[in-house]
Amino acid sequence: MAQMITPRAVPQIREYGGNRPALAGRPDHADLLVLGTIVTMNPAQPEAGALAVRNGRVLALGSPEEIAGLRGPDTEIAELGDQVALPGLVEPHMHLWSTVIFDSWLDCSPPANPVFGMVVERLRHAAASARPGQWVTGKLFDPSLYPGEPVLTAAILDRIAPDNPVLVANASMHFLYVNSKALALAHITAQTPDPPGGSYLRAGGVLTGVVSEMAAMMPVLGALPRLTHDELLDGLAAILARAASAGVTKVHEAATGSLLGASELDILHGLAAAGRLPTRITTAQLDQARAAWEQAGVRAGDGDDMVRATSWKLIADGSNQGRTGYQRGPYLGSAERGAANYTADQLQEAIRYAHDRGWQVMVHANGDAAIDLTLEAYEKALAGAELTDLRHRIEHCSIAYEGHFRRMAAAGISPSFLMNHVYYWGKALRDNILGPDRANRLDAVASALRRGLRPSFHSDYSVSPICPLRSVQTAVTRSMRDGGEVLNADERISAEAALRAVTIDAAWQTHTDNVLGSLEPGKYADFVILSSDPRRVDSSAIGDITVQQTRLGGAVTWTAA
Repeated sequence: MAQMITPRAVPQIREYGGNRPALAGRPDHADLLVLGTIVTMNPAQPEAGALAVRNGRVLALGSPEEIAGLRGPDTEIAELGDQVALPGLVEPHMHLWSTVIFDSWLDCSPPANPVFGMVVERLRHAAASARPGQWVTGKLFDPSLYPGEPVLTAAILDRIAPDNPVLVANASMHFLYVNSKALALAHITAQTPDPPGGSYLRAGGVLTGVVSEMAAMMPVLGALPRLTHDELLDGLAAILARAASAGVTKVHEAATGSLLGASELDILHGLAAAGRLPTRITTAQLDQARAAWEQAGVRAGDGDDMVRATSWKLIADGSNQGRTGYQRGPYLGSAERGAANYTADQLQEAIRYAHDRGWQVMVHANGDAAIDLTLEAYEKALAGAELTDLRHRIEHCSIAYEGHFRRMAAAGISPSFLMNHVYYWGKALRDNILGPDRANRLDAVASALRRGLRPSFHSDYSVSPICPLRSVQTAVTRSMRDGGEVLNADERISAEAALRAVTIDAAWQTHTDNVLGSLEPGKYADFVILSSDPRRVDSSAIGDITVQQTRLGGAVTWTAA
């Protein structure tokens, strides 16, 4: 099966019959009227009973009587009944380019394989069914969610697939697990030096088959067969359709340039031109591809309201559940604290480089020491800087303390939380990896809000599913999946505050709040229709609310069967 991507200088994209807003027959009539409970996320007008749309933008909000005069003979009428409309949900940090590679791979996740042996058997069966030399690939494997944290070593994978190269991706996307044939195809031996910011793990000088961090992972991924151009386009469209099915109308792609350099932007613009984008996209240019961005002449803000380059991405450390997040103190049962991917000077230079060119900076920092390092680099890099309101961010910001949030507020930096870390990994982090004191600081949203920050919630897809309503539920309840216990009740927040983190505050954080994130006259008519009002249901049921319809500029991008 094809896996990697063949670069093309000029994307050739098939036409697609997508829904587009109709032009109003008369300038004083609406194309669409939505009647029912409309939650606007605009504090000046929190709710409305009717919404009018013309030419893809919100024309008016009010009571049905107030906008009745905008109804014309060709106006579409959407009656909500018991359902509720909200602004389209915003996914402020996800990954298109890595996910499109992994999307069709074997599901090696703990939910699909409750015991570790099932992962091994699934891979064994795939190898037995494959041709000699054909790659066997899996995704979403996560040792931290199995007792004893077993690892897919090269020895295990060699035994079950002696005639096939095998590659399995960790759910965090910070590790790969490969066998000897895969290492050989990537030309990696025990003598291969570790690249800066990555490693080929060894035991007694022998490669274990575990590959850590992007710098080391890319040569292995580069040995995979390549996706055809059509497979790439279809895969991207399918991932974004998945987002639309979750009520998402805007995504922020968080590692643009990681595979194809600047041509990734061309491909996204081509998909938009062909009507194949069910969501708007902003992008974060990966610092590792700096040379490609400089050569292409891409500038901050390039693009339009469907696809725009807005951010610059840096990765300061690894994964807490993978024990590569950079911590102040050691992980439980270990002397290791993880490691930083940059020196302080390197991180400061990269931040100042991007800031001076007008880019919003996003720094991935999971461990408390990584957040220390990141804040110090921001503070030094921004000292005396002229540009303002770039809304710099810390991504995940997983183990953060009150002092961190105080410094963030002073520096004009906001956090974006992978909120479902609490739901999926909270118990493992508390009991096996970090201990209760540090785990209690996981995704400390209430602390951030008390400091006046505007956090957002993201999925880091495919690290966790695209499900903003599940993130809202987790922020409100802080319930962990395994046993339903609450992780630090003091960090729970209201449903209204949590909804802001996936609508207007996420839009603000991605520099799109002028055109989306709330339903106001002049903004795009991007909205979602839900089966129930997240503010009114029991907090434990928010994640079970179903998306009935998603609309982009008033046009349907997804509807329930």
